[in-house]
Amino acid sequence: MAGRINDDDVKAVREALPIDAVVSEYLQLKGAGGGNLKGLCPFHDEKSPSFQVSPSKGLFHCFGCQEGGDTIAFVMKIDHLTFAETVERLAAQAGITLRYEEGGYNPSTQRGERTRLVEAHKAAADFYIQQLESPEAEIGRTFLAERGFDQAAAAHFGVGYSPAGWDHLTRFLRGKGFSDKELITSGLSQDGRRGPIDRFRGRLMWPIRDIGGEVVGFGARKLRDDDNGPKYLNTPETPIYKKSQVLYGIDLAKKDIAKVSRAVVVEGYTDVMACHLAGVTTAIATCGTAFGGDHIKILRRLLMDNGSARVIFTFDGDAAGQKAALRAFEDDQKFAAETYIAIAPDNMDPCDLRLMKGDEAVVDLTQPRTPLFEFALRQIIARYDLETPAGRAAALDEAGPVVARIKNSASQHEVAVQLAGMLGILDTQFVVKRIGQLARWAKDRGGRGAAAPQAPRQYDTGPAAPVHAGPALTLRSPVHRTERELLKLALQRPDLVSPAFDAYGADEFTAPPYAAVRQTIEEAGGAELGAGAPADYLAQVREAAVNDQVRAMVTELAVEPIRRRTVDEVYAGEQLVAVRLRAVDRRILEVQGSLARVGSQGDPDHLAAVQNELWVLQQYARSLRNHGAAAL
Repeated sequence: MAGRINDDDVKAVREALPIDAVVSEYLQLKGAGGGNLKGLCPFHDEKSPSFQVSPSKGLFHCFGCQEGGDTIAFVMKIDHLTFAETVERLAAQAGITLRYEEGGYNPSTQRGERTRLVEAHKAAADFYIQQLESPEAEIGRTFLAERGFDQAAAAHFGVGYSPAGWDHLTRFLRGKGFSDKELITSGLSQDGRRGPIDRFRGRLMWPIRDIGGEVVGFGARKLRDDDNGPKYLNTPETPIYKKSQVLYGIDLAKKDIAKVSRAVVVEGYTDVMACHLAGVTTAIATCGTAFGGDHIKILRRLLMDNGSARVIFTFDGDAAGQKAALRAFEDDQKFAAETYIAIAPDNMDPCDLRLMKGDEAVVDLTQPRTPLFEFALRQIIARYDLETPAGRAAALDEAGPVVARIKNSASQHEVAVQLAGMLGILDTQFVVKRIGQLARWAKDRGGRGAAAPQAPRQYDTGPAAPVHAGPALTLRSPVHRTERELLKLALQRPDLVSPAFDAYGADEFTAPPYAAVRQTIEEAGGAELGAGAPADYLAQVREAAVNDQVRAMVTELAVEPIRRRTVDEVYAGEQLVAVRLRAVDRRILEVQGSLARVGSQGDPDHLAAVQNELWVLQQYARSLRNHGAAAL
């Protein structure tokens, strides 16, 4: 049975790593006011940032897709880890030694699969680096030297060498306690006639790291003529390596990409090395696959898609490079950033260019000059004879739909005018109207049918309790806005609303999700607990939630800024009074209705009780209006 991580150690891990530092490893964060930070959500596509991080509370929440939680929840979600794997990874980063309960702990058999595979890759990377110094690896050192990379460059990028024998790495990792199953699953070994053998043999090795800096795969370059394998051999798809979701060099480039809002996309490992050594530290590359949608998501989160963001693609000028550029243009509209293409003179890649003409030539190459749309259009129209009317018409028929896909209407108009010039069509307005027509047709075809409305989320206040009746949640309602504000105060500033808040019933909140949050706070011990022990308060409230929907709402309210810049007892009192007064007014209407139904023919004692309750409620309402929080 797997050992359970000690609760105190889990708490220590949460406290040791600030959530903003962890999240910043994956996306760019900017100030959002009130001490919060914001960025583009990594869990759904969006153009403007709705993802917020509250460093003071140790929580994140996306107001677009409703994902939220603490540091552990974020890493679990973004890296698809189990709870134990996440805690183990964060503990390793923080230097915390974990204790395991329920029968002890056997690291070789009880750690999460992903953790074990990452550890195997780290051990393999260290092994390959050591082997690069061996006599056998001279051919690899020569390969690097001929391309302008010295020992320091190899060390910076973690370049290594895989021995030519059948099972050198396999035996090494077995000695480290890894099982044959783990070695096969990791992709480091493969099945042989007599058991696992090394997948990579006699090759130069580049470790491929995820955005968090962990080795998840390798790229291997063949060095010898008798190697019958492909020129480059990459790790196969594994539980931790998906080639469409990794970018080589992203771990080194991410901070500068976020800092200068620019990314340079090159084609190979040596091109990334050449760019970084030349001073272009925003260079990254795909790993044996085309640049696609998942890669765009990674970059968009770092670029923040602001108006100054730039993405420069450096493709070879040959047919394959042109094809890659056109494929990249297909995804261009997924960027808000401007995209460009750079092709070196004589079709040299950045590595060759650095060798032939030096670092300055590489820096100059990666300056944004030719927009990607212009390159794509020129590649299309180059196939037609523009000297004839028929050729120009045919070129417009193929290029027009490409321009029509540009979503921004102003940009679409501008590019349409440029296309008319490229084609030599003097009637510019004809081209503009034609592309506008194509865009409308495409929109009409794509707009058929409406998506089915989503069912409202259910907010249970207990495992078997009915959902609170009440109107649908809308922040246009002043009642809901006030209830929301009071709950935010109860979660973020419990010292300002307790103990009065703890006397409020869930039925005083008209929105079902807010009533559920109110009951959750009560289950956790009330706002008075938060006033006395703020460090553990939010965690206890989140743990008390009966389901994920209520927990997400708690997180959302704990992260969302309070509407008033100056938050004090006066403001808190206003919210307390507003919620209570509306609840009292609702009850007065209910009692008045009951009184009308009882009438003068009812039981005298019951009638007197109802009249007395109405008088008490009316006096209480008057006192709240006249004296405010002092009447609570």
